[in-house]
Amino acid sequence: MAHKVVSIVLGGGRGTRLFPLTEQRSKPAVPIAGKYRLVDIPISNCLNSGYNKIFVLTQYNSASLNQHIKNSYNFSIFSKGFVDILAAEQTLEGDRWFEGTADAVRRTQKNLVNVDYDYVLILSGDQLYQMDYSSLIDFHVENGGDVTIATIPSNARDATGFGILKANEENEITSFTEKPDSEEVLNWASEVSEDMQRQGRLYLASMGIYVFSKGVLRQMLAENPGMDFGKELIPDAIENQKVLSYQFDGYWTDIGTIRSFFDANIGLTDDVPDFNLFDETVFTRARMLPPSKISGTTLNNTIVADGCILNGDKLERSVIGVRSRIGKGTVIKSTYMMGGDHYEDLEEVITLGNTQQPPPIGVGERCYIENAILDKNCRIGNDVRIKGGIHLPDGDFSTHAIHDGIVVIKRDAVIPNGATIGC
Repeated sequence: MAHKVVSIVLGGGRGTRLFPLTEQRSKPAVPIAGKYRLVDIPISNCLNSGYNKIFVLTQYNSASLNQHIKNSYNFSIFSKGFVDILAAEQTLEGDRWFEGTADAVRRTQKNLVNVDYDYVLILSGDQLYQMDYSSLIDFHVENGGDVTIATIPSNARDATGFGILKANEENEITSFTEKPDSEEVLNWASEVSEDMQRQGRLYLASMGIYVFSKGVLRQMLAENPGMDFGKELIPDAIENQKVLSYQFDGYWTDIGTIRSFFDANIGLTDDVPDFNLFDETVFTRARMLPPSKISGTTLNNTIVADGCILNGDKLERSVIGVRSRIGKGTVIKSTYMMGGDHYEDLEEVITLGNTQQPPPIGVGERCYIENAILDKNCRIGNDVRIKGGIHLPDGDFSTHAIHDGIVVIKRDAVIPNGATIGC
């Protein structure tokens, strides 16, 4: 049975742990897999699940996110579907920013008045996973839930970064704690499958994915002034509502840090990746780009997006984004190159050659790049060496930053000929 569902994708705050990728954009707008944005993941999951009434809540650095959604998701005039942006705004009720997940939904729920729905699906805009939300909604309805939380088994180390819960045999959540410390978390083991037990994933973590029955959400937001679902409203609901745990055992990762973002992207180059781009359609902006052209380059476990011109010597375990240009003799390993927003004048690039200053967008000749993220529109000259590694201390510099051994070249940065970073 099809259920009436409206989805709300939370755009997130400043995303400081993803800096400098969030210096000029919000977390959901960060490019992933060479051609998508993070926000495409929850929206695509909704569309693949048959739910096409979607609101995206934004506030911080939202211009590029708003533009992406406007250019990507246009439905037929005969369809009742939509992907609409709701930004923090000044009203008679107040003029402040959203101060948490619950606050964002509370202050924008007036926009749901004209939507026909029975259930609200709350989603995060910065996670990588594939889920059939219709199974989650069916579980919620069939078990008579007021609130259902999607959960995933986690190991003790990762569990300290999430909300951890316990549930009884009827999948009703009986207790909940937010980000327990390493000692406290050992008391929160749950019944999980044998496969999860073998992996040491004994702790049920909240995925930040919630289903609310229509009237329940309204009541909770009206009666509880809390600003955040995980910290305030969910613990209170466990005491007063029927709150269920829907256990998910597929691939899921929270893109919260540079390391997790890097690992998620490089993991896509595996022969059989945990997140399979060939399994379900991931929708995004339709770009009218030419096919990529590759000359004299050895490719190994590398993803190449549309519109690239690659003349490098070797690309290994890397993701190469749209409109990327790589010069002769260059070697790139374990790197995510996001590509460019536009092409430079090809005649000028050919005419000026090695003398062009600043260097053209892309990576020049005879470079060596490893363990790095190259943000959009980087200009990397010839004979440049960039090599990340765990031996490098974290730091923020004018053209780049280093986090967890990953060198992140900033958006629009210019790296001159012969420069060395991290070697």
